[in-house]
Amino acid sequence: MTAPPDAMPSLQTFLPSVTAMTTHVLIVCTHNSARSMLAEAMLAHWAAKLDKDVKAHSAGSAPSGRIHPFALEALDRAGVDTTGLRSKGWDEFCIEGAPPLSIVITVCDSAAAEPCPLFLGGPGTPPVRVHWGYPDPSSAEGGDEGRRRAFELTRQALGYRMLQLLQLPLASMTPSERQGALLAIAKA
Repeated sequence: MTAPPDAMPSLQTFLPSVTAMTTHVLIVCTHNSARSMLAEAMLAHWAAKLDKDVKAHSAGSAPSGRIHPFALEALDRAGVDTTGLRSKGWDEFCIEGAPPLSIVITVCDSAAAEPCPLFLGGPGTPPVRVHWGYPDPSSAEGGDEGRRRAFELTRQALGYRMLQLLQLPLASMTPSERQGALLAIAKA
């Protein structure tokens, strides 16, 4: 005679509990005022909407200490929460207690000979690094309207790439697989 199903121990009884690890993504640019801020906000927005265990961060090698007002406008018009966004240096991610970074994405425009900062990582395992270059929307031509349009287009482009990133099975990928997938997104 077999025991009733509710009296049988579950498989979980025999397996160690698995705690999901949050994937921390750092987006880096020089001043942390425009592109990296747009990317951080869009990644956080889509991760929350899609219920993904991904935490967005951004930083600069020489932070301006302010978020460009047109970046905030573009995010606000798109209904993206900007609470808690702030321009910061990458040194915050190099100290003990910093989040364990899984991915670092640079978004400076190397095609325009803009120097792109190299973040080597903080404590722990080195993160996967990838470059997704975008022109600086604050340098767009056409006065304020041209810059506003550039910020909106940059927000849309970054948002699309962040959606692609969130479709990846990040928790089960090796660093090499993450690297390949992120490079493929950069080429798409």
